[in-house]
Amino acid sequence: MFTGIIEIVGRVCGSDEVTGGRRLTVDAGPVAEDLKPGASLAVNGVCLTATDVRATRVGFDVIAETLRRTNLGRLRVGDLVNLERSLRLGDRLDGHFVQGHIDGTGTIRRRTQSARECVVWVEPERSLMPCIIPKGSIAIDGISLTVAELQGGMFSVALIPTTLERTNLGDRRVGDPVNLETDMLIRAAVHHLAGPRAGDASTLTSLLDRGEL
Repeated sequence: MFTGIIEIVGRVCGSDEVTGGRRLTVDAGPVAEDLKPGASLAVNGVCLTATDVRATRVGFDVIAETLRRTNLGRLRVGDLVNLERSLRLGDRLDGHFVQGHIDGTGTIRRRTQSARECVVWVEPERSLMPCIIPKGSIAIDGISLTVAELQGGMFSVALIPTTLERTNLGDRRVGDPVNLETDMLIRAAVHHLAGPRAGDASTLTSLLDRGEL
């Protein structure tokens, strides 16, 4: 379990094909200091298990299913990734409950900048739209954010300068893929309302197309 408050932006220093997936190595800086093999670390919002820790470098074995459902398979050496250690009992919850289980990906479609904020519009996979509501929480690449608006199959978030400075969203551009995790409470409500019909994402998409969600 995580909060969506990014601790540090790490840098990919290895991404190699292995049997059944990829071996990902990240320079996690000071975040690696108290990590041990077996510990959880959210990388761009994806809960991964550290398999090897050497100084500041942390290795992960990423399976094919995770690569298919997230943007981790697109990572190359030098890319920046958002990192957050798992929530400890008694920690302050400053963001929202983030499980580290990615629902799907989205694509950045628009980005506007002003002196006070940056507004980013993301087009998610269509099956995620029932779980995205104005003022609801959403995690983008592991960052806890609030949905500002919905429009034409897209949603927007407003980013303050601190978020741009402390996460990799400052470097994201139009066309980039991002990992999305919808709010677990909204997701549970949608599945409850859909009842036994909510078996998978394709079913939810069909219900949305028919106006039943």
